[in-house]
Amino acid sequence: MLLLSFLYYLSLPVHPPKNLQISDSSIDSIISKLQKQGVEVGVIDRLILRRMPPPKRGWLYLGRSTMDRLEFLRTIGSDRGRFKAVTLIPGETTVIFLGQLAKALDKNATKLRQAYRKSSPYPEGGILAESYNIPLDYSESKIISYLVNLSQKRYRKLAADANLSYDPKSWQRILTIASIIQKEAADRREMPRVASVIYNRLAKHMRLQMDGTLNYGPYSHVRVTPERIREDNSTYNTYKHRGLPKAPVCNVSTTAIEAALHPAKTDYLYFFRNNRGKHDFFKNYKAHLKEVRKKRRQIKKAHKEKKRNPTRLPKDGGNPPARKATDPPAAAPSAPGKNR
Repeated sequence: MLLLSFLYYLSLPVHPPKNLQISDSSIDSIISKLQKQGVEVGVIDRLILRRMPPPKRGWLYLGRSTMDRLEFLRTIGSDRGRFKAVTLIPGETTVIFLGQLAKALDKNATKLRQAYRKSSPYPEGGILAESYNIPLDYSESKIISYLVNLSQKRYRKLAADANLSYDPKSWQRILTIASIIQKEAADRREMPRVASVIYNRLAKHMRLQMDGTLNYGPYSHVRVTPERIREDNSTYNTYKHRGLPKAPVCNVSTTAIEAALHPAKTDYLYFFRNNRGKHDFFKNYKAHLKEVRKKRRQIKKAHKEKKRNPTRLPKDGGNPPARKATDPPAAAPSAPGKNR
């Protein structure tokens, strides 16, 4: 009779929240928190949990609000239904992101890269830059399928919203332009203007000459130097290569894609980072060069002041900007440079 009562109790349904956070591995703490959330658990459930694998901390996605009691208690102590929130930062390259993902989820980075090459129609930019909740029991291939499929759905919607039919080949051009915008713009408000510079230069068959395109793949966080510009012969070197790189430079946000789809209508051909960390835009090279020379004088003056008084910072903070495309090793440039 006692056994029948116990089995009957285990068959009774519970009504947990669809998303449950286990913040403590203490059984008593878990039971107490569940009770506060209105889940009908008590002494018997506490005893059952003590005889099961210890509950793991983290978020648990149950997916439904009614479960068998035994199934619910088993789920608390397993990886099934558990997920981890991960964020792909806009502008990050896939190879770097997958390395970070492998570390965060305790997965194999090589298998993640192999799965990406098989699943994504794009060599780069195949995962939309945003936050994802990834189930912990997913394999490497399933993780990539999940990320790529979600991104494809978003890309299709963005294309439809722009009255375009989604085609991976033509969409790769949009992603490539969006990736340059992502690397170059100081903020989202600048993106449509940066997009206009890219389109205007392409229309005039001008080289883009932008540092950001050289931050591809493993070079995502590598400072672009004059030596790098001289030695890199890939299509990502827009100082040498005319037109767009062969593929996106990085993964992008929806804002960058929207800027690529809807660039501002301007005559701008150049931009240059000012002392506020934003960009000033110019229609002709003369105005652009004037600003370049002004900035160089400011930097030179700041260096002199720093040498005279090392403990005193110059007015602009003593931190000259990273090398821009406006400071080439040889010939004068015709485009703005890197901004992160």
